[in-house]
Amino acid sequence: MSKELDDPRREFLVRALTLGLFAGSNLASLYQASYAMGEVPRKLPDGRSIYQMQGSVTVDGKKANLMTPIGPNSRVKTGSNSRIIFVVASDAFLLRSNSELEMGSSGGLIIEGMRIVSGALLSVFGKREDPHTITTSTATIGIRGTGIYVESDPQQSYVCTCYGQTRITAEADKNVSLDIVSEYHDNPVYILPSNAGNKLIVPAPFISHTDAELALIEELVGRSTPFSYSGAGYEVPRKRTY
Repeated sequence: MSKELDDPRREFLVRALTLGLFAGSNLASLYQASYAMGEVPRKLPDGRSIYQMQGSVTVDGKKANLMTPIGPNSRVKTGSNSRIIFVVASDAFLLRSNSELEMGSSGGLIIEGMRIVSGALLSVFGKREDPHTITTSTATIGIRGTGIYVESDPQQSYVCTCYGQTRITAEADKNVSLDIVSEYHDNPVYILPSNAGNKLIVPAPFISHTDAELALIEELVGRSTPFSYSGAGYEVPRKRTY
């Protein structure tokens, strides 16, 4: 390995250290982590949608490769042991295995609505004039410029508002909703189906996603997460208008 890193790689490692993504690691493991991602995270060039993929991935019903375009009306699906990391305009996504995502836009430029048919999705969104929505099996989530992790299956949905603002509404009863303003993974919840009784939105633990993943996908659209780490825990030195 070269003793000198090129500028993008050095910049990423500096940000990684600032965020504490590899706390307790030595310098060699930092290098390994950056290369293990396939390439150093940076803003994708114009005309390219996919940063990284593995396993079985289809876009609009066709087998995808790294040069496959993904737009605001695309449908993306992954098989078992598969994933895809991609960008649409100012939004970036990590879709996990056995997941299906449908996106929609009337104007065709930015995503206005999304439906997670099944599986798990980590997303970061650019600033918008109007809120847009993510629909799951049991919830509708209204969002602005936000980092959010969502899992959807027939029994329940999981939502973590990693940072930003969301309004979560239960599909079983539109009168049941919860407004969340989050700086750092505040108030993750499960949203339950109609047979769950009176409690349709209940507290949940933090599960299945990491700050490193959020930092990576924010890099792909030229942004950074609004939090960093100190030795004693997290702090929020940067403020973002959502």
